[in-house]
Amino acid sequence: MNPTTPETLLSSEKKHLSNLLEAIQRCVYFLNASHKAVEWPLTGPVLTVRKKDNDLFEALAAINERFAKLQDTLGSAMRHSLLLSGEQADSFIKVLAIFEKNQVIRSVEDWQIARTARNLAAHDYEINYDDVADHFNTLNALTPSLYQTAKRFIVYCETELKIAPCSPDFSEEFCLITE
Repeated sequence: MNPTTPETLLSSEKKHLSNLLEAIQRCVYFLNASHKAVEWPLTGPVLTVRKKDNDLFEALAAINERFAKLQDTLGSAMRHSLLLSGEQADSFIKVLAIFEKNQVIRSVEDWQIARTARNLAAHDYEINYDDVADHFNTLNALTPSLYQTAKRFIVYCETELKIAPCSPDFSEEFCLITE
C-alpha cells in the first residue's frame, strides 16, 4: 500500500487515536496509584509536620503531573476524534461543546474548573500549607469526574468511531478504577 494513499492516512489517524486511548487508560492507572499513596483529606497542619516527607511530596508532585497529563491527553484525543468524525471545531471551546452535547463531559464549565485547578498547580509555588492542602484536596475532589470523562470518551470512541485502545494492557484496571 502506498504510504500517501487516503486509506493509509486514515489508518494512521485511527492508529494515533487508538494510541491516545491507551495513553488515557495509562494516565488513569498511574494517577490512581499516586492517589492511593496519600491519606485524604490533606490538612495544612499535617503538611506542616510532614514538610520534609519526601514520599508524601513525591506522591503529591505525581498527582499534579498525572492529573495534568490525563486532562491534556483527553483534550488531544478529543480534538483528534473530531478530525476522524468529520466534525468542525476551530477552537477547543467548540470541541468541549461537542463533547458536552454528546455527554462525554458533564459541562464545559466542569472541564474549565478542572483546567483552572490544574493550571494553578503548574504556575503557583505556594508555601502556605493550608493553601497547598486546599489545592490537592480540590484535585482529589475533581479526579473522579475526570475518570468518568475518560471512561465516557473511550466508550464514545468505541461506539461512534469503532476505535479502541491499541492494547488491553491497562483495560482491566481502567474499568475497575472508573466503575
